[in-house]
Amino acid sequence: MDVSYRTTLELDKIIARAVQLCTCAETKEMMRAIEPFATTEEERYALAQTNAINALLLKNGSPRFGAVHEVRRVVAHAAKGGILSMGELLEIAAALRNFSGLAQWYGLTDHDMLPTDDLFFALAPQPVLEKQIGECIISPEEMADTASVTLRDLRRKIRATEDSIRTKLDAIIKNSTTNKFLQDAVVSIRNGRYVVPVRAEYRGEVGGVIHDVSSTGSTVFVEPTAVVEANARIMQLHAQEQEEITRILTAFSGQVASLEPQFSYSYDAMLQIDLLLAKARLAVEQNAFMPQVNDSCRFALKKARHPLIDKKKVVPVDIALGEKYDTLVITGPNTGGKTVTLKTVGLLTLMAECGLHVPAGDGSVLSTFDAILADIGDEQSIAQSLSTFSSHMRTIVDVVAQCDDRTLVLFDELGAGTDPAEGAALATAIIEFCRKLGSRVVATTHYAELKLYAMRTKGVINASCEFDVETLRPTYKLLIGIPGKSNAFAISRKLGLSEEILKEADDLVDKSDKDFEDVLSQLEQQRQQMEFARQEAERLKQETAKIKQQNEEYQEQLRREKEAKKKQKTVEVKEVRLSPNIDVNDLNTKCNSARKFIEKGNKVKVSLRFRGREMAHIDSTKHILEDFAEKLSDIAVIEKAPKMEGRSMMMFLTEKR
Repeated sequence: MDVSYRTTLELDKIIARAVQLCTCAETKEMMRAIEPFATTEEERYALAQTNAINALLLKNGSPRFGAVHEVRRVVAHAAKGGILSMGELLEIAAALRNFSGLAQWYGLTDHDMLPTDDLFFALAPQPVLEKQIGECIISPEEMADTASVTLRDLRRKIRATEDSIRTKLDAIIKNSTTNKFLQDAVVSIRNGRYVVPVRAEYRGEVGGVIHDVSSTGSTVFVEPTAVVEANARIMQLHAQEQEEITRILTAFSGQVASLEPQFSYSYDAMLQIDLLLAKARLAVEQNAFMPQVNDSCRFALKKARHPLIDKKKVVPVDIALGEKYDTLVITGPNTGGKTVTLKTVGLLTLMAECGLHVPAGDGSVLSTFDAILADIGDEQSIAQSLSTFSSHMRTIVDVVAQCDDRTLVLFDELGAGTDPAEGAALATAIIEFCRKLGSRVVATTHYAELKLYAMRTKGVINASCEFDVETLRPTYKLLIGIPGKSNAFAISRKLGLSEEILKEADDLVDKSDKDFEDVLSQLEQQRQQMEFARQEAERLKQETAKIKQQNEEYQEQLRREKEAKKKQKTVEVKEVRLSPNIDVNDLNTKCNSARKFIEKGNKVKVSLRFRGREMAHIDSTKHILEDFAEKLSDIAVIEKAPKMEGRSMMMFLTEKR
């Protein structure tokens, strides 16, 4: 796809923002070089990956992830046997820390299989090596004393020797005999050795080795004889220290080299995740969602917003193409939103083809086009001596040369900049040519001829950007199926142009044109009336739903209060005593008494008492309890099954609910 269309449709600005959201420098370069995917399958997979990371980002928050730079080069150097510097090892540790942080972030919540699983599974954290490097190397210039026992001992000896030298030099400085020969009472270092500043005229009074002379020649820096041997010892210890540091760096470099090729796989996966994180953060920032994608060159955007316009000011539009019609002709006043609509269609299609979510409503559908061809904006070129019309025509020539049944063509003010009659004829012919080749076309225009063309031609539909004549401001609402009306006279009258001039102009307008504008006015009035009726119906529907919801909530509240009262009510327990030899009449009497008690919400404790020898007939008489419960089964249930307690068999009955 020609990169000029990326600039025309402002995809470059979207990519620039996504670059800012990348963490690593290499990822930023990958984002800058991103290209639309060529197939629908690739586009769907890329969008699904962005969606997966977006879901993880919303559930788990941002992962622990820091910038790293040129780590591939560092690892390759180690693999060839090179010794890495402390700064390079810190970069390796940072990359390993990213591997670990991303792997932990991925596992923070449970989830089904994701299209990004292979990236996270490719991460191979090395916590031991990461920890060792972090503990041994403090900064790109400093290694910790604890990096090895040998290094710690050498540095302890160096500090002890330095303390001994300072003690001796302090004695020389404070000595009344020698301090009069010194320029200043300070200790300096020259060529790695401790020295004192001696006045040039007294250089022979302080024995030792001269290591430096001041720029004026008035001061010589002398290493006193008393510390020459100790200074030499320090130099030797520093050399041993450097050898030990090199040994440690060599060991770490070998460990890094042994990680290949797995490290490179993990590093590539980390960069891909960084890229997806930038896409997901952009989606959150733009309140964007994953669209459905097809390969049939049709799209249907719902509440689509141009991502570069302030979210508080942009007016969402619904726009579709390819299902019922293949060409959309948009008319309306200048600054009414026609060009923004064109750019929104092209930009959102490109964004989806790059794996970016789009700022549009749920259920929006986009398609994968082989090319998006656009002629948008004023391309007048003074340098090339081209007029506005010529510049547009040069672009249009390139566009029609690339048209086929897999292209989306966007024309802004097609045929403008020349004689209206010829311009309208050219515009109609160009649109028809593109349609015959199977292209999907969206064009903006002011020409009445194109409005008529759209009304008369199957597969072509009018659309307009609404304009409020009262406020002289566009509403930016896109109205499908309604051609835009010329508002020149209404706007002029509102601005105060003389009625005499307006009447003269009205007389000069062709009757057929006037009749056409009158028809458009009637259509617009009918549309506004229908829109008002629809809004009123929607308002009543919402009010009805609200009243219904309030009623349901009130009924639910009453139910809960009733339940609460039942729970708060004190339940009494009435005992009914039966005997194994009870007669039928007495049993019925006791049942009626229990029924009245149960109907009041209380419990009944039924006890069948046995005396003496009656205990031998428990099994043959326990049916009395069953008969009692059966007689009350219409209002009561057995709460506790009959069981023996002492010489009585107990059973509890409670109200049936």
